[in-house]
Amino acid sequence: MIANKTYLSGIKLAFIAALISGFSVFINKFGVGLWANSSAYTTAKNLTAAVFLTALLLLLGRVCELRRLSRGEWFKLLVIAGIGGSVSFLLFFKSLTMVSATEAAFIHKTLFIWVAILAYPFLKERLGIVQILALFVMLYAIYISGAPATWSFGRGAAMALGATILWAIESIIAKKILSSVSALTVAWARMFFGSFFLVVWLLSTGEISTIIPSSLYQGMLAIVVGIVLFGYVFSWYSALEKAPATVVTSILALAFPITAVLDGVIVNHSFPLKVVPSILLMLAGILLITKQIEYYYSKFIKKGLVFSA
Repeated sequence: MIANKTYLSGIKLAFIAALISGFSVFINKFGVGLWANSSAYTTAKNLTAAVFLTALLLLLGRVCELRRLSRGEWFKLLVIAGIGGSVSFLLFFKSLTMVSATEAAFIHKTLFIWVAILAYPFLKERLGIVQILALFVMLYAIYISGAPATWSFGRGAAMALGATILWAIESIIAKKILSSVSALTVAWARMFFGSFFLVVWLLSTGEISTIIPSSLYQGMLAIVVGIVLFGYVFSWYSALEKAPATVVTSILALAFPITAVLDGVIVNHSFPLKVVPSILLMLAGILLITKQIEYYYSKFIKKGLVFSA
């Protein structure tokens, strides 16, 4: 079995994205609770991420890449910004005000299932029996690591699910465009234009004034979360650029037990031992998925049959 350096680099970046995501979901519950309007909070932190991505784009001299983009590529970037950088954020953070963070995080971490379903017809990422079994093992691992004790699928859960499906669609579109556009440029477009759409939304609802923090602590937390989002988006797209979408989103599922550990240790002051079996099962599932994909890579990638980008 063969795994090239680019593929392995994508795996490492996906693990980094999972760590950041686990922390991000945990801290976001506190952040959104400080703002009277979840849309204003979402816009504030997304603007922060957009500022940092713009600075990085300028620092690395990548502005010239923007001039070379075709109309079709610009259109795809705007679609990514619309569904992945604005609408999905509005839905998900509104859901956090209606359901528990655990319930919203559980729904969000089913992202890899939706991506796997979409990746087959649109990206030609073929899953073997072992891989499909591994996906169900990981789904079970997420469930036992902290699924809500009581489940009521209402409006809040529906919003979280809608956001998750939109992020899955975004992942497919992003994977396609990453074959010709750099991860940094795609990440920048997602957050820059996504933030623009969010500002337009606040203007249309007459709530633009709510974006101004009412306290120093509120503003500082939005900036911190925005920096975390910057790290997540950049590492996420960098991973997606180098490895199959199914692999990257499967690894991202590790964020759920990470959030559970942070919640247990920091909020409840005790380590949640129940997440240990979950983490072990997830790692086993990831191992099965990546090994199977390495096999397909070594056998078929040169023929352009599987996971060609």
